[in-house]
Amino acid sequence: MPSRRVLLGGAAASVAMLAAPHVRAQAQPRVVVIGGGFAGASCARVLARLDRDLAVTLVKPETNYIACPFSNAVLAGLRGIEAQTFGYDAFEGISLIRERAVAVDAERRRVRLDDGTDIDYARLVLAPGIDVNFEALPGYDAAAAEIMPHAWKAGPQTLLLRDQLAAMPDGGTVVISAPANPFRCPPGPYERASLIAHYLKTSKPRSKLIILDAKDAFSKQRPFETAWQELYPGLIEWVALSAGGRVTEVDPATKTLTTEFGSHKADVANIIPPQRAGAIAQAAGVADRTGWCPIDPVTFESRLRPGIHVIGDAAIGGAMPKSAFSANAQAKTCAAAVVALLREQEPAQPKLINTCYSLVAPDYGISIAGVYQPRDGLLAEVEGAGGVSPLDAARGVRELEAAYAEDWFRTITSEVFG
Repeated sequence: MPSRRVLLGGAAASVAMLAAPHVRAQAQPRVVVIGGGFAGASCARVLARLDRDLAVTLVKPETNYIACPFSNAVLAGLRGIEAQTFGYDAFEGISLIRERAVAVDAERRRVRLDDGTDIDYARLVLAPGIDVNFEALPGYDAAAAEIMPHAWKAGPQTLLLRDQLAAMPDGGTVVISAPANPFRCPPGPYERASLIAHYLKTSKPRSKLIILDAKDAFSKQRPFETAWQELYPGLIEWVALSAGGRVTEVDPATKTLTTEFGSHKADVANIIPPQRAGAIAQAAGVADRTGWCPIDPVTFESRLRPGIHVIGDAAIGGAMPKSAFSANAQAKTCAAAVVALLREQEPAQPKLINTCYSLVAPDYGISIAGVYQPRDGLLAEVEGAGGVSPLDAARGVRELEAAYAEDWFRTITSEVFG
């Protein structure tokens, strides 16, 4: 497994691939970046740093960004939502437009904003994150999400689920519905279950947590299950797809989740539904029938619309999972490729790193890491270059991994948001 130093430093390596010297352009081409999360914010800042002659515009309607990594700790009362909230004051040399992008004319290379303004671009980078697919689960819509929150976009939904857990009486049942792949943050539902279990164990010990899963296996499964047996025996029940775990319908009025094998009534229901690329990706025509965006793994240029690049959770990343670390690494690779293409140079072949830390308890962390490179039109994992936390690690190692997780979050948010 790569060392922590390699993991924290690896995301920056893709920027170094742009070895050509700075070339002053006769005109100032505009690169528009839509989305201000880990992917979009990273890409905008790297673009501005790589070429001072670029006019970089970041389109992001919200004043602040609320980060999903570590938001599960908010649910368990371990941190406040303010610790997840970041602004854009450090974005020097970048034009910030606080409007929503609603349409893209790929042929004219033009973005339409919701105030009616059009912005021309030489290259467009879409980093729209995910949207919840409310059409995928019968009974679950935006109104149902106010009763059975998904909390898969950090913010008001996070606080709603936190407050529901706090209000639940001791002895209640929490049910989490986990979707089939692909979705944002593959280990996320199981970290969430772990930290909610920590809260229940310490505050409401007669309660129970059930995970209804649309899969028969999940990321970091053996380290998670080993930790659950050690820390939360009898508290967490995981129901796999083959055991009837796939939720086929929900009833928000009764907080009932129906599966092919029966039904489960919850005191608190956390529905993590199927997802797809954010709305602007659909409007721009860069999403295929899966709801996600096929890209060239070298440049992250859309395979459906030339001149548009897609990074982060919205992209089809092959073996590379949808995570904040991945989004940051892809943003740097994409920025370097955009600058090379605008200079009429050949983009370099990238190698990208991802690592994902999960907290099972405040002082108990596990991780998974991987290295990826283009192969056969997708991002493929480099065999033998990654790994998962060892099952037989001493408790001190688990405590160190929890500390590394905190260090990683501080490092990446400082780098991305300043």
